[in-house]
Amino acid sequence: MDLTRNFTNLNRPQTIAGIEKTSYDLIIIGGGITGAGIALDAASRGLKTLLLEMQDFAAGTSSRSTKLIHGGLRYLKQLEVGLVREVGQERALLYSKAPHIVHPKKMLLPIIENGSLGVNATSFGLYMYDWLAGVDKDERRSMHTKAEILQMEPLLRDDLLLGGGLYYEYQTDDARLTIEVLKTANKFGATCLNYAEVTGFHYHANSNKIAGIKAYDHIDKVAFSAYAKQVVNAAGPWVDAVRAKDEHVKGKRLHLTKGVHVVVPYERLPLQQAAYFNTPADGRMIFAIPRGNTTYIGTTDTTYTGAIANPQADAEDVEYILNAVNFMFPTASLTFSDVLSTWTGLRPLIHEEGKAPSALSRKDEIFYSHNGLISIAGGKLTGFRKMAERTVDAVMKELYKSEGRTIKNSITDSITLSGGHFMYPEDVEPFIHELANQYEAQGITVLQMEDLVYKYGSNTLQVLQFFEEQKKTSKKTKERLLLAELRYGVQYEMVSNLSDFLIRRTGRLYFERPYIEKVTHLLLDELEKLLGLNKQQKLKYYSDFEKEYLFVVQFKEVVGAGS
Repeated sequence: MDLTRNFTNLNRPQTIAGIEKTSYDLIIIGGGITGAGIALDAASRGLKTLLLEMQDFAAGTSSRSTKLIHGGLRYLKQLEVGLVREVGQERALLYSKAPHIVHPKKMLLPIIENGSLGVNATSFGLYMYDWLAGVDKDERRSMHTKAEILQMEPLLRDDLLLGGGLYYEYQTDDARLTIEVLKTANKFGATCLNYAEVTGFHYHANSNKIAGIKAYDHIDKVAFSAYAKQVVNAAGPWVDAVRAKDEHVKGKRLHLTKGVHVVVPYERLPLQQAAYFNTPADGRMIFAIPRGNTTYIGTTDTTYTGAIANPQADAEDVEYILNAVNFMFPTASLTFSDVLSTWTGLRPLIHEEGKAPSALSRKDEIFYSHNGLISIAGGKLTGFRKMAERTVDAVMKELYKSEGRTIKNSITDSITLSGGHFMYPEDVEPFIHELANQYEAQGITVLQMEDLVYKYGSNTLQVLQFFEEQKKTSKKTKERLLLAELRYGVQYEMVSNLSDFLIRRTGRLYFERPYIEKVTHLLLDELEKLLGLNKQQKLKYYSDFEKEYLFVVQFKEVVGAGS
């Protein structure tokens, strides 16, 4: 493990030159959570590993989930007992290895007349969930009367309410989790590159087996090649598109489903805790989760056949979610004009003939092409580590067959992720207050420090060092912190543009959209210095981000609700 390896694009030309000179054991296509997990597992087993992502890391599904590391309560209804057990165990492990970005959160499950679950079924389901997921004693479910539930959440409608349950889910930031996994893989020697698109494959002349990849660098506009003994396709919704670059897609294929989320001001839906409740339209369950000054709600689950890049929430999706909220919390009366932002993710599920989208299994599967391409699809955010372990096991078996390579077991269950270096998960809160006391004189509040630590964990110390270096500037504390985060992102998290920073590294586009409009030019000026941008590049970066800024509320153009 090399702790001196920085995760940055500042030396990108040298990185690509090094890639072309290196013979790899494994090349991974895709820089979402699945690819990131595979990179960490492979590198920590000693494999020379390269990961390439055509967009930014986590730009696809891995920044567009419900942002929960959960035990999969809904999968009990589909009798996927093994999946519930596995993700429950993985949830506990993730909390211990990355406590800064995985937090226990109380979840209210109201039971209503004619809902999909009755009182007895809910009680039994939550009991089974606790048992299968190995839930700690102090986080086990509790059942409550109607009066008790209304006391916990006064906004709930009381005419249909029968009672409810209280259980725990774990909240996360999916994109930041992906970045922390990649940073950890980098420390173990993996080379990971964003904005590097795989355009095709190289083949051995004598066997037609894949020998490497052809790629294009979207930042420096150059083509390059890389060679490896094995290639894994972990491209999420693009898995079939990558398979098609190797050979005609046969057999199993993807079934993409769309999951839309909306964000509203917390004051418009001021829930006392997160809630998981029935929709009136089709009985699907919906989450409503407070986060900072907002509450986000989702998700939908419908078949998707449109363009894979940047899927969009349409007015019908948003209306479905708002109707569900207004049904369960009638005094909210949410409308299109309340929506601050939206995001839409695509689930790369395995197609099963005749099944509705919500009934499709979330299990992962591995496919092999005749030419040796290994593809992994399906799965859940929570189960990424086990998915990676199974994939690298498959790679190791191929290496054993071809060259007698010793098969090493995965060690990722013992690896602390970047930023997670605390003795115990419970140490995160004291760390926040200790730093807040230390920096109180410089104007940093407890809430601001909490925000930093919940993003960067133990790496917050480096962000604060950058903050200290701006002492002599006339900028306000909030601006200094923002610029310190940006500098950290460029030097340690491969930030290359505004969208990388404001969407995938900090989530501000979704949760602080009114604020970022005020600081866009401040950030762009700092990026100009950090990256050495010329005027044309700077204008393009602004234009690209402006499109993203408008895109998250584009559905309003159709309904004329304003932005």
